[in-house]
Amino acid sequence: MYEKLLAVQKEIGAIKKDSQNPFFKSSYADINAILAVVKPILNKHGLVLMQGLTTLEGKIGLMTTLLGEGGKEITSVCPLPEFTDPQKAGSAITYFRRYSLVSLLALETEDDDDGNGASGKVVTNNYEI
Repeated sequence: MYEKLLAVQKEIGAIKKDSQNPFFKSSYADINAILAVVKPILNKHGLVLMQGLTTLEGKIGLMTTLLGEGGKEITSVCPLPEFTDPQKAGSAITYFRRYSLVSLLALETEDDDDGNGASGKVVTNNYEI
């Protein structure tokens, strides 16, 4: 399983930041852009990606699983914030799906040097300051 994950990581390049956050005036890679890059590579190496909701200590959580041959799996579970507004809940799920996937696969994103330079932001180790 880990050999396949290593092959996937060697093949995946930096993910392009394709979306804009107008509130923070920054760019990011949305979940669909990430999935468009990683799913074909994962599938090529015999790995299936699943992201679904689960219960974690009585609360809703997000479970991200890489499933390999013979039922071998790597799973990450994180709690989700509680919202009564379905739209806010949906946004949170999408946000956590993106960050869970980026974390589980140790993905990199392309730096947006031109955008950060124009906005006056300094990027250190991919964090805006």
